[in-house]
Amino acid sequence: MASPSIWLPLESNPEVLNTYMERLGVGGDWAFTDIYGLDPELLDMVPKPVIAILMLFPITETYESYRREEEAKLKSGPIDFSGFFCLQKTANACGTIALLHALANNSEKIDIETGPLKRILDRMSASSPEERGRALEFDDDLVRIHEETSHEGQSQVPDREDDVDLHFVCFVQKDGMLFELDGRKPCPVNHGRVNDFVANTAAVVQQFMARDPENLQFTLMALSPANAA
Repeated sequence: MASPSIWLPLESNPEVLNTYMERLGVGGDWAFTDIYGLDPELLDMVPKPVIAILMLFPITETYESYRREEEAKLKSGPIDFSGFFCLQKTANACGTIALLHALANNSEKIDIETGPLKRILDRMSASSPEERGRALEFDDDLVRIHEETSHEGQSQVPDREDDVDLHFVCFVQKDGMLFELDGRKPCPVNHGRVNDFVANTAAVVQQFMARDPENLQFTLMALSPANAA
């Protein structure tokens, strides 16, 4: 299947992402759930342990200005990251890239059965983030599964040419550090040592929100044991 030049965006919906995982060949032991707020009481309600958090947030002029400044700093020195990182090369593929970051960086915990995800990760184990991004753009299984999943959920499916100003990123814990994985950035962002993954991620999310205090288009989902949900 040839990759469309612009993919349809995914809905920020746990059911949609859980279906996506199943289609990729991921066992049902882990599932996404909504995080309803950043207050300690609401964070305590999130099923534990949490092994990844996905955030959907608005791309605004304020954020883009910050991102350009951050990118200049990121390019000034190497980032020590032992996990899987992939660049986003296709418009609206951010949901798929964020999901792959969540799963690939927890492959020792997640039951990845024989199927598309296992094949993708095995084939790309030695590839660079740039090479991974290019390969995923034209991976027949991934293009097909993304297209199928993009039509699910509660929102009206936008036109492929619509200007979508929302973006997914993933947060994971690796080697005791909190990393932000964003396919639009040249490398992972290290947010420091982890003592409480959920609380530490919430603190970073609050920084995102503080940059755009008038914008309420932030959603969070946690990847946790399915039987704890």
